[in-house]
Amino acid sequence: MKRLPLLASCLAFFCFTTAQAQGEQQAPEFNISKADMEAHLRFLASDALEGRRTGEMGNDIAAAYIASQYATYGLKQVEGANGYYQPVPFEAITPPVAASIKINDETYQQGENLLVMTGNLDLTKTKAVFANYGWMDEEAGTNDYKGLDVKGKLVFVLPGTPEGKDPLTVFNSMSKKRKLAKEQGAIGLIELYRLQFPWQFFLSYFNKESLNLSDDMETTKSNPNFVYGWIKEENKETFNDMKESKKTKVEISSEGFSRRSVYSNNVIGMLEGTDPELKEEYLLITAHFDHVGTGKNGGSPYTPEDSIFNGARDNAMGTTALLGALQALAEQPPKRSVIFLAVTGEEIGLLGSQYYAENPLIPMEQTIFNLNTDGAGYNDPSYVSIVGFGRTGTDGLVEAAANIFGLDVFPNPAPEQNLFDRSDNVSFAKLGVPALCFSPGLTSFDEEISTYYHQAADDPDTIDFDYLQKFCQALARTARLIADDEERPFWMEGDKYEEAGKQLYNR
Repeated sequence: MKRLPLLASCLAFFCFTTAQAQGEQQAPEFNISKADMEAHLRFLASDALEGRRTGEMGNDIAAAYIASQYATYGLKQVEGANGYYQPVPFEAITPPVAASIKINDETYQQGENLLVMTGNLDLTKTKAVFANYGWMDEEAGTNDYKGLDVKGKLVFVLPGTPEGKDPLTVFNSMSKKRKLAKEQGAIGLIELYRLQFPWQFFLSYFNKESLNLSDDMETTKSNPNFVYGWIKEENKETFNDMKESKKTKVEISSEGFSRRSVYSNNVIGMLEGTDPELKEEYLLITAHFDHVGTGKNGGSPYTPEDSIFNGARDNAMGTTALLGALQALAEQPPKRSVIFLAVTGEEIGLLGSQYYAENPLIPMEQTIFNLNTDGAGYNDPSYVSIVGFGRTGTDGLVEAAANIFGLDVFPNPAPEQNLFDRSDNVSFAKLGVPALCFSPGLTSFDEEISTYYHQAADDPDTIDFDYLQKFCQALARTARLIADDEERPFWMEGDKYEEAGKQLYNR
């Protein structure tokens, strides 16, 4: 494959090997041992942690283990944290056990062609209103509620927003759409199911207890009777009539919805830089330590013999790499300061990183880069895969770091999967922080990847620990080179996050 830029990689390698030949001290990244990395991963992905599901004991144990490593290597506690913990407030939402909507003469039932996700409501007769996407955006000049009277009525909308209908946009817009409908006085909001994947998959995924950030579910606190859900249309003419403002009568009822508070923790610590001026700038290293749990909560398939989704690759491997970087950088700190942030709640919507991005303990404008490590697995251990390669001016540093340990860079794998916007790096990129995702050697989503990705088979005994060591060494070296570089990374001209970066850093 083409290596970019080759000259920078060769020069860095030459300088490093020359220094070794002259007897200089070996870089701490070479002190990251296979045994230590294997021990971290075997613990984090052990059956005892039961898949590290957010809000459950195994997740808490993993957080405690990471915090103990922070203490071992002397990381500073950050002001505003509880020790090494940043508590993240969630609500556990259990959908109604029974719900129905009758539109004219058509009846929709919970668990069949209807999925009400929140709200208890006694049988209510009212009118239906179609509100396009149910979206409002002052900057874009969008107001789907303009001229509509929805007070006391049930609002039906299309999925997503005027700007996007992809699954990520659809799911990320749910919270705001609920809030907007409630503010307009509606009794509920129902989205029309027009997504590309099967309705039964959607139903099985969401018709069970789920976790959301507490602020995202504000409608369930201030108005537990507000109904939110999805409907699988039986007759499109009904909704076409609704769009044309024809009077449409509806009856709706919902019962059995419940919610409870749940807490989980991000784990944060800081290593102070050595340069008197540059230490006021921070490299943010992130990895999510949660996974999907056990049994039905974890997914399928599973067996009575193995119902634990250990998440060795996703993301005990990335968490181990973060701990490897901690060990190496603590031994010889770089010029800039480094924030180590192990986040919870990634598997339920990047919620731990979203919470930190919205509630940073160190000002985001002082955070010069996010080096995130996460991945679905690997199918070629000669590579590290870099999601976001070519976007932040760090390509030469990343290649130089990987090459020293005998690895090549595979840039931007599986572009059809939109991987950059599916991991925690996007929580910071949205704010303008230059970011990339440092992933194991994935070249495509093939059979080897699908054998382990979110499967019960993804346990520690299937890991190539020689490769794990190199992967951890390469991440640590990348972190050092970025933290020591005199030039700050920034988005390439024309990148979709460039403007956010200019605003964040007043460029």
